[in-house]
Amino acid sequence: MTVAEFFSCSLLAFGPPLVMFAMTVANDPVRIIIMIAAAFGWLLSFLLSSLIWFAVVPLRSYLAFGMIFAVIFQEAFRYGMYRLLRKTEAGLKEISDNHEIGSNKLEMAYVSGLGFGLMSGAFALVNVLADSIGPGTLGLHGGSEYFFVTSAAMTLCMILLNTFWSIIFFNGCDEKSYLKVGWVIKSHLFVSALSLLNSKGLYAATIIPSYLVLIVNAVVAFKCAGGTFKSLTQSFTVRS
Repeated sequence: MTVAEFFSCSLLAFGPPLVMFAMTVANDPVRIIIMIAAAFGWLLSFLLSSLIWFAVVPLRSYLAFGMIFAVIFQEAFRYGMYRLLRKTEAGLKEISDNHEIGSNKLEMAYVSGLGFGLMSGAFALVNVLADSIGPGTLGLHGGSEYFFVTSAAMTLCMILLNTFWSIIFFNGCDEKSYLKVGWVIKSHLFVSALSLLNSKGLYAATIIPSYLVLIVNAVVAFKCAGGTFKSLTQSFTVRS
C-alpha cells in the first residue's frame, strides 16, 4: 500500500509538469539550459533565505519569519533571471538551432518559471515521498491520512503557480506594469502563508484557496501571453 501511495503522490505532483517539460522544453537544448539556470537560481534563493533563518536565532521557531524571506529572495532571483535572459537574448539565438527562440519574450519566462517550480517542488516533496514508502503509513494513532496527498496536491499547485508567476512577472517588467509585478509578489506571499495552516491540519483551508489563486493566475498568464477565447477554443478543435 505504501508503494502505491508513493507512486500515486509522485505522479500527482510531478506528472503534469514532466509532461509540460517533455512537450515544450526537452526538444530544445537552449530551453533546457534556461530551465536548469532558473532551477539553480531558486536553489541560491533558498540558500540565502536559509542563512537568514539560521542567523536570526530568536525567530527560528516562527515559520512565518522564514517564509517571508524565502518569498522575497525567490522573487528577487526571478527578477535576476528576467534581467539575465533579456541581456542574453541575442546570444541565445546564435547558439541555438532554433533561431526563433526569444522572438516570443514570454517563451523564456515560461521555461524559467517551470525550472523554478520543479526545483521548489522537488525540495518540498522529496522527503515526504521518502517517508510515504514506509514502513507504515499515517492515519493510525494520530496524524492525518490525507497528509501525503495534500502535500502532493500543494506541490503541483506551487509548480504551476511558479510557471504562471514568471510569465506574469516578465510581462509586467517588459511593460513596466508594477501592478502585475505586485500581484505576483502578493499572491506568492498569500499562498505561502496559507501553507502554514497545514501544521494545524487545516488542509482544505490551504488547498481550496490556493487552487483558486492558481486559476486566477492561469487566466492572467494566458492573457499576458496574448491568448484569447478564440485561440483557446481553436486549440481544442480537431484539424483535418
